[in-house]
Amino acid sequence: MTGALLGGVRAEVGRHRTTAVGVAGLAVGLVAGYLAAVVLAAPAPRPGALEPGELIVLSGADESTGGQRRALIEQWNADPRWPDARLVEVGGGADAHRAEMVRRAQAGGGGVDVYNLDVTWTAEFAEAGWIRPLDESATDTSGFLDKPLATCRYDGRLWALPFNTDAGLLFYHEDLTGPEPPTNLAGIRTITNEVFARPGGPPAGLEAGYTGQLRDYEGLTVNALEAIWAAGGDVVDGDGEVVVDSPATRAALTQLALGMTEGNPRAVLPASLGFDERAGTLAFQDRRVLFMRNWPVAYSQLVSAEAGAAPLRIGTQPITDSVLGGQNLALAAGTDQPEAALRLVEFLTGERSQQLLFERGGFAATRELVYRDAGVRESFPYADDLLVAVQAARLRPVTPRYAQFSEVFRRGVGYALRHGGRLPDGFADALRAALSGSPGGPRLP
Repeated sequence: MTGALLGGVRAEVGRHRTTAVGVAGLAVGLVAGYLAAVVLAAPAPRPGALEPGELIVLSGADESTGGQRRALIEQWNADPRWPDARLVEVGGGADAHRAEMVRRAQAGGGGVDVYNLDVTWTAEFAEAGWIRPLDESATDTSGFLDKPLATCRYDGRLWALPFNTDAGLLFYHEDLTGPEPPTNLAGIRTITNEVFARPGGPPAGLEAGYTGQLRDYEGLTVNALEAIWAAGGDVVDGDGEVVVDSPATRAALTQLALGMTEGNPRAVLPASLGFDERAGTLAFQDRRVLFMRNWPVAYSQLVSAEAGAAPLRIGTQPITDSVLGGQNLALAAGTDQPEAALRLVEFLTGERSQQLLFERGGFAATRELVYRDAGVRESFPYADDLLVAVQAARLRPVTPRYAQFSEVFRRGVGYALRHGGRLPDGFADALRAALSGSPGGPRLP
C-alpha cells in the first residue's frame, strides 16, 4: 500500500448520487434501454440437441446480495427447453473451495459438470486435464472485458468464460477525511494524524487510519502484491522470473509493517493481521478506521448495515495497481453433458445475467456494457471507479502451481510484516521452487 497505490476517477457512494448529462446522459439512456430490453426478452441459450440429465455447478458460497447466482440457476430451470441445473456450494474460504474441487476432480469429477473457478485456478485445472478446452472459433467472446477474458486462457487455449470479475477499491469515510482521498500510505498517515489532532479529539471508536486483509489466506497475497506493485516492485516478472528481492519490494513491506507498529495513532490497524474481507468491512462499518481496501461487494454489505443506523457517507477510489479477482466457469472434463453445460455457461455469462449479478447482487460484471446501464449506475455509484480498476488491474502469476506459489509467498510476507519488513532468508529461492514444482526449496520460518 505504498507508492502510487491509488488513482484515477473518484466516485462517491452511499448516500451520494451523480447524474450524467448531455451526450453522456443520452448514451447511458440508450444503454439502459438496450439492457432493459435484454432483461425483458430474456433470450434463452441457442437451441439444439442437449443431453438430458441434471447439470451440477460446483461453486464457492454465493456471497451476492439475495443469492443471485442461485437465482440465475432458477431462471435457467424455469425454461422447459433446458435440462435442470443445480448449484452446489462449498463452505469455507477460498482454500477450502479449491481443496474440495481438486478432490472431486482427482476422483473423476464426482458428477460435476461445471466448475466455478477462482481466476487463479484455471491454469491448474487446465494443466491437470480436469476441465475441457472451449472451441474459440465457435464460442462468442465478444463483449467481455479484456482482463477477465485473459484469465480464461492458458497455454494458448480458451478454457472458460468469465462469470464475474473483481478489482480493489479504497473505501473512505468522507465526513471524516474530506472529499479528496490519499494516494499512498504516507497520505493515509497524514490524514489520520490530522483527524486525531482536531479539537475535541478523534471520533469515538476510531483507532487507526487504514485496514486491509492481512490474515494468512489469499487476501494477504492480494494485499501484498498490490502494495509491492504500487511501489514499483514486482514478485514474478513477465518472463516468469522471481524478482521479489528488490529495494522496492522491501520498501513496500517495510512501510506496511511499520504502519502497524510505529506512530500514535497507527497508520494501519494492527488487528488487520487477523482480518479477512468480512472482518475489515465490520471494522470500517464501526468507524474504527478511516480507510479500507476491499472488493466492491463490501459496498452492498455496508449499505445493508445502514438499516436502523445512521447513514454512512462513503467515498471510493479505484486502486489502479489492483489485483484482478473474479471467477470463471469451466466445463468439467468428465461431464457427460458437454453441450448442455456449455449452453448453461453461456447463459450465466451473458449480458442479461451479468446485469442481474451486478445490479441485484453486487458482483462486478465481466462485460463493459453493463457498467453503462443507468440502473446499475444508480444502484452502484462506484461503477465508473470499478471499471477503471478492472481495466487497469493486473493478473497474479499465471501458473498451474499458483496455490503453492501463494502459500510460500504468504509465509514470507507474513514473516516480513512481523519483523519490520525484513524478508526471510531464502525467500526468492523458495518461490522459485514453488513455481517449478520442486520439493527441495528452502523452508521459511
